[in-house]
Amino acid sequence: MVDWNDEVDVLVAGSGGGLAGAYTAAREGLSVAVVEATDKFGGTTAYSGGGGVWFPCNPVLERAGTDDTLDDALTYYRAVVGDRTPDDMQQTYVRRGRDLIEYLEADDHFAFLPLPWPDYFGKAPKARLDGQRHIMPTPLPAAELGPLRASLRGTLDTDRLGAAPQDLLIGGQALIGRMLRAISRYPHARLHLNSPLVELVVEDGVVTGAIVERDGARVAIRARRGVILAAGGFEQNAELREQYGVPGDARDTMGPWGNQGHAHQAGIAAGADTDLMDQAWWSPGLTHPDGRSAFALWFTGGIFVDQEGKRFVNESAPYDRLGRDVIRQMNDRGLTLPFWMIYDDTEGEVPPIKATNVSLVETEKYVEAGLWHTADTLAELAAKIGVPAANLEATVERFNAMVATGVDPDFGRGDEAYDRAFSHGEPPLVTIDKGPYHAAAFGISDLGTKGGLRTDSAARVLDRDGEPIRGLYAAGNTMAAVSGEVYPGGGNPIGASMLFSHLAVRHILGE
Repeated sequence: MVDWNDEVDVLVAGSGGGLAGAYTAAREGLSVAVVEATDKFGGTTAYSGGGGVWFPCNPVLERAGTDDTLDDALTYYRAVVGDRTPDDMQQTYVRRGRDLIEYLEADDHFAFLPLPWPDYFGKAPKARLDGQRHIMPTPLPAAELGPLRASLRGTLDTDRLGAAPQDLLIGGQALIGRMLRAISRYPHARLHLNSPLVELVVEDGVVTGAIVERDGARVAIRARRGVILAAGGFEQNAELREQYGVPGDARDTMGPWGNQGHAHQAGIAAGADTDLMDQAWWSPGLTHPDGRSAFALWFTGGIFVDQEGKRFVNESAPYDRLGRDVIRQMNDRGLTLPFWMIYDDTEGEVPPIKATNVSLVETEKYVEAGLWHTADTLAELAAKIGVPAANLEATVERFNAMVATGVDPDFGRGDEAYDRAFSHGEPPLVTIDKGPYHAAAFGISDLGTKGGLRTDSAARVLDRDGEPIRGLYAAGNTMAAVSGEVYPGGGNPIGASMLFSHLAVRHILGE
């Protein structure tokens, strides 16, 4: 017998994309409590620059005139994900996202707009190269949040560099802000900070509630209808990363500090099966003076070279594919970190990166930390970064020759639409011939782990026999990703979190 301290219909652990489930529960008349482990709401979603979701054929895109079809979108999704995840999970994600957007748009707290973003496997059948499967929330004046503004997780710059909070919320900030505002109008919905879920209560095989640590005390919350675990990944937990073989370092993740995997561990202790536990959403990471390598994209020049001074990858590939290539080369042929971006003085000493996600600090700090180097010749630059001069010179010479032809036969840079997304549709090949020459250190980063509790298409958590654990649901990075070992398109992580938490409540309601 449990001495319950509180009681609701639905308990939601986590306050990122899983807030969509809390909102659905509240809107449908269920009492709901959201428990967030940290002192701010928003999770990794709040850090997202776009806050986008990949939901083909949704009402926003249909109003914009898309000619896409759900069958085409599913053909693409299946082609890139393969049979790594169940077909019904893939069908649910591709086909049901439009329903969620229609549901949200019925409430004037929510508004979205198209954000064209090419699919990440441009050569796969039925890929959309025009980005017509991606939308983002419209900006939201921060003042409209009222007292909730102080509880919204800041941007990466706010959390890591102490930057002032934004007056106009965009991307993930706007998405979380809109969901918080919508949820807070329901008197039967409660939002709790500093309340990590640490244990599930299981009675006669049914999850009936959870133990939450609030201000150092254990609080037992009964959930009459169900518990939804949507508390992000475990990317900040170095011990769990090592246990499950997740490459990289917790220091270099983009997830917030509270993503320790407590919900994963609670689910496993309750009998949940897991999958994809060695996987994450990868990216190259520009290394900053604090020693952390942070997700970076939108390169307007430069090439990457390894410890031999040789180019080894398509630098303009979608970030997860690029990150996976780096990891593969680390495993297969001993690529060491850091690897280096080599660029010339066309844009000066600062690397040609337009989206660093964590803003750059003063140049001298990178130089003092040994992360950025400058030299009059490539041979001198090679000596500074410890690579063979002859190899670096030959690598740059070959690359410049390819620039002249507009084709990269070595690694296919520019062969796909995403590669050209930041170069006005032209091949992203820029000569390196204006001294002095520069090098910037890179590592491997991630946007969070993507392994978690196995679920069915109703978001019900499955046990090791493949049977649903009654009363327990999972979504987002707490569940095993529906996209398996790939990243089909921008907005998949947030989209899965929102959709499957919403579908969990639909199942609770008997739909």
